[in-house]
Amino acid sequence: MSATENRLGVFPAFFRVADEGVAVFGNGDEAFAKARLLGNTKARVIAYADAPEADYAAYLVDKHIEQVQVPFDPAQVEGKTLVFAATGDAALDRAIVTAARAAKIPANAVDQPDYCDFYTPALVNRAPIAVAIGSEGAGPVLAQMIRADVDRLLPKSLGKLAVLANSYRSAVDSLLPRGVVRRLFWRSFFKGDVADAVESGDVSTARRHATRLLKATRASGNVGRVFLVGAGPGAEDLLTLRAHRLLMEADVILFDALVPQAVVDMGRRDAERISVGKRKGCHSKSQEEINDLLVELAREGKRVVRLKAGDPLVFGRAGEEMAALRNAGIPYEVVPGITSALAAAADFELPLTLRGVASTLVFTTGHDLHGDVLPDWARLALSGASVAVYMGRSVAASVAGKLMGAGLPEDTTVAIVENAGRADRRLLHGTLAELPRLEHLDSLTGPVMVIIGDAVAGASFERSEALGGIGAGARQNFARI
Repeated sequence: MSATENRLGVFPAFFRVADEGVAVFGNGDEAFAKARLLGNTKARVIAYADAPEADYAAYLVDKHIEQVQVPFDPAQVEGKTLVFAATGDAALDRAIVTAARAAKIPANAVDQPDYCDFYTPALVNRAPIAVAIGSEGAGPVLAQMIRADVDRLLPKSLGKLAVLANSYRSAVDSLLPRGVVRRLFWRSFFKGDVADAVESGDVSTARRHATRLLKATRASGNVGRVFLVGAGPGAEDLLTLRAHRLLMEADVILFDALVPQAVVDMGRRDAERISVGKRKGCHSKSQEEINDLLVELAREGKRVVRLKAGDPLVFGRAGEEMAALRNAGIPYEVVPGITSALAAAADFELPLTLRGVASTLVFTTGHDLHGDVLPDWARLALSGASVAVYMGRSVAASVAGKLMGAGLPEDTTVAIVENAGRADRRLLHGTLAELPRLEHLDSLTGPVMVIIGDAVAGASFERSEALGGIGAGARQNFARI
C-alpha cells in the first residue's frame, strides 16, 4: 500500500456540543437513529419532525427532546452547531444541507456523501471516554462490527476511572515533572490497583491507591532507564508484546539499520527517533558513540529503547552496551526477540534439531574461518550439528570450502533465506558444494541466513528455488512467498 493509499479522506475530530443546539430533520428511522446517537451527548437536540413515526414520537417525549412540527424553512438551521438531514427525501435533504452550508454550519445528509461535511461514527461510549470508528461511509456495517468488538474489550467502569483521573490531574501537574515520570504514573494509574478498585466499584480504595502511587512516583524521582529490545526478524507481528509496550512508552528510540521502518513507527508518535545503523562498510555511529549516547540520554531522565534486529544477545553487541550502562550506573533491561535463525527455520518448516539426526544447534557468523585452524563450531558441524550462519552471503565460499575440506560431504543440504520472517523473504535451497554461488547473486540485498546440516534435509522446499539452477553471476528473481 502506498503512502497516499494509507491516508484518510477525513480528519477525525470531536465537536463540542454540550448545551449547543443540534438540528435533526426527519420523521422516520434515519432521524430516529441520529437522535439516539446524539442522546449519548449533552447536546440540546431539536427535532424538526412534523409527523414522526410512532416509536420516534415516543422517544422524543420520553427524552424531553424539543420538537418542531412545521415544514422546513432555511431559517431553522440558524444558530445550530450541527445539522442532520434525515428526511428520506433526497432533494429535501440536499436543500437542508445547502442552507446549513450557507450559514457555515457543518451538515450531514443520510446516504448522500457529497452532502456530508462530516460522518457519524460507530460509537463506543464510556463517557467521558469515547471511541469512534469511521469508514468514510465505505463500510458502515464493518464499522459497527468493530464497534462491537471494542465494546467487549473496554471495561464498563472506564468512564469512572477517567473521572477519577481528572480529579488527580492538578496534583500530578504540580508534583510530577513533565515527560516520562508523568506517563509512567498515568500508566500505573490506568492499569494497576487503582483501575482494579474502580472496576470492583470501590472508589474509596481506588483513591487510596492513587494517592500512594502519586507519593511513590514523586519519591522515585526522574530516573532514566535503557531497554535493549529485540525487534525480531522484521515483521511487525513477530514483535513481542513487551517490546511493543516499551516502544509506546519510550522517549527516545535508537534503532539499527536492519530494523524496518514499519517497526520503528510502532513507537510513541512523539518519541525521538535516532538511527544508529551499522551495515557492512557503512557505520552511521561507532559502537563507542552509541554507548555514550545511551548513557547521556538516560542521565537526562529519559526512557530509551535500543531497538536491535533479531535478539539483542545474538550478534547484537549488547554485551558492550550493558557494560557501558553498568559502569555508568544506569539501570537497564534486556527484552529478547526472535532471532533470524529461528525465523528462517520457520520459513522453511525446517527442524533445527531432529531426534536421531541433530541434537546440537550452532549460531555463528562464519567470520572466524580465515585462518588455518578449524573453529569449534565447524567441528560440531562434522558431528551432525545444525549450523545457522548469520550474514551468510559474504562468507558462503569460505564456509563451504572449510567444511568440505574438513570432511563434511559436499551433498550436505543447505537452506538459504533472505529477509527471514518477513513478507518479502526469499528462499533458496541447495548443497554445500553449490553454496559458493551465493556470493555472486547480486539480487540478494537483504540480510541472508544460511542453515547447514543433516536436519535441513527434512525442510519443505516447495516454495524455494534450487540454488543449482541459478547461474553464477546471474541476477535472478527468486521465489517469493
